[in-house]
Amino acid sequence: MQDPTGNGVRPPGVLRLALEMRAPWELGASLAALPILMSAPSGDGHPVLVFPGLAASDLSTGPLRRYLKGRNYAPHRWRQGRNLGPRPGVLAKCERAVLQLRERYGRKVSLIGWSLGGIYARETAKQLPDAVRSVITLGTPFAGHPRATNAWQLYEFVSGETVDSRRDWDEIRKAPPVPTTSIYSRTDGIVAWQCSVQDAGPLTENIEVEASHIGLGVNPAVLYAIADRLAQAEGQWQPFDRSGLRRLIYRDPAAADYFPDSRLV
Repeated sequence: MQDPTGNGVRPPGVLRLALEMRAPWELGASLAALPILMSAPSGDGHPVLVFPGLAASDLSTGPLRRYLKGRNYAPHRWRQGRNLGPRPGVLAKCERAVLQLRERYGRKVSLIGWSLGGIYARETAKQLPDAVRSVITLGTPFAGHPRATNAWQLYEFVSGETVDSRRDWDEIRKAPPVPTTSIYSRTDGIVAWQCSVQDAGPLTENIEVEASHIGLGVNPAVLYAIADRLAQAEGQWQPFDRSGLRRLIYRDPAAADYFPDSRLV
């Protein structure tokens, strides 16, 4: 497979794409791991707005929102139907939703975005840093060209614009001025994992998991990491702790890529 981006990052190969079929097993693993998941840190009741991925709706984030509710958060849908790309008015509605939740609860709002939904979460936080508590993205391609994904043609079809028509990629790569966590998988079959890695800093981090792209919202390792990140006291954010048994589940994002240069992966 040729590099369509010109920066050495290719979309995932056919083997990783085929591995996306494991998503139902990831949901089953979460059900089996429910006792462990329910032992994750409990929340403080603050609101969480969840954004679905490309061409998906609030139905896709249902399991994640139910889990968050069980961990004492107030999860909310994005309520814009299917995610058909950044059409006019979409981000403005995201901002209004955050302000309404901020007013309703009197608390800052955490944002969780799956895939393209993570772009909305990050951009909304940039516009409303005083209303956003933290941002968590799941397999979001903010750090690379859209052609480094296997979804760019779908993006063009549902959004009605070409991926080359956007010129704001440098701005999209910038992290919001709030605690921001990027959760990604090197076995993601849709988004090249390099596109979901941000520079680590005082308010930014990366958490690597073993997951499919389609299964990120139901994978037990992802759910536990989300609960851990959201449970931090406001204003006291610290990077994810991988010590102890956690290091068996969560690889060090700084480790070398373990996939060979192959058309299959």
